[in-house]
Amino acid sequence: MTTTKILTPTQDSLRQVSTAIRLGGLIGLPTETVYGLAADATNGRAVSKIFQAKGRPAINPLIVHIATTEDAEKLAHFTPQAHAIAAALWPGPISLILKQKENNGIAELATAGLPTIALRCPAHETARAVLIACGKPLAAPSANISGTLSPTSAHHVMDSLQGKVDIILAAGTSRVGLESTVLDLSGDVPVILRPGAVTAEDIERILGVKPEIDTGNHDAPKSPGQLLRHYAPNTKLRLNVQTPEAGEAYMAFGPTMVRRERHEPPMKNLSENSDLNEAAAHLFAYLRELDKGGFKAIAVATIPDTGLGIAINDRLRRAASAQ
Repeated sequence: MTTTKILTPTQDSLRQVSTAIRLGGLIGLPTETVYGLAADATNGRAVSKIFQAKGRPAINPLIVHIATTEDAEKLAHFTPQAHAIAAALWPGPISLILKQKENNGIAELATAGLPTIALRCPAHETARAVLIACGKPLAAPSANISGTLSPTSAHHVMDSLQGKVDIILAAGTSRVGLESTVLDLSGDVPVILRPGAVTAEDIERILGVKPEIDTGNHDAPKSPGQLLRHYAPNTKLRLNVQTPEAGEAYMAFGPTMVRRERHEPPMKNLSENSDLNEAAAHLFAYLRELDKGGFKAIAVATIPDTGLGIAINDRLRRAASAQ
């Protein structure tokens, strides 16, 4: 059992993190999307620790994080579309699936043996500082037990992975709160494999073509987030609910007529102002909080299925289906 340390980002803690990664350790890494469980993507043994710590199926590939587009170009074949997206949206909350370059040094386990690789250049200041300090690509899925709610704070990582990770860098709450959009550019047509903060409309404005959206569940996924059991709390979810039943907690969105009286279950409002960005940032944290309440179910209000709401509903549908 590893003794897990929580450190704030300083020059000294960055040195400790770099040393831990070089020695094949695991790091809780803050990013703008969610906290990641990071290891040296070129070290197969270190990557295997990610799967072991998370209980993650080995068929489920990981996203490899890099500091710059130039670093990404050493690992994958960039198409004109990939260059356009990277120029417009990196650093940022979008991952690109591209065909791998041969002998790129990435551990085969990180890509689940696929001919493609998922790459992301994060925008978070601490994540970028770690990547630069390490000088290595980092495999970094969400820092939680596989299939459970993704972490948006250092405390969430500690709750899930204490004793399985060497250092957690604590840098506040994740700004976006949902995992990155995953855009497959390895074929003839751009395809969103996982919706996120970067929407289909954002991508269409850059590429001049609207991407397809793959919302299916996959036994052998090409991207993280495609397995059916993902993002699931233990408490049953009911979606598109206007009025909760007795014994249910309620997760509202926008102005609500549900009264908060003592005889009623707790209510968390994702955004009283109907702001989808605010709702995304709160989603996993509020689900975690309500999941601990011992309620018979969590009733969730209707979320508009447009823009960022598509990504929020994707996570909610997968969570409900997994139960």
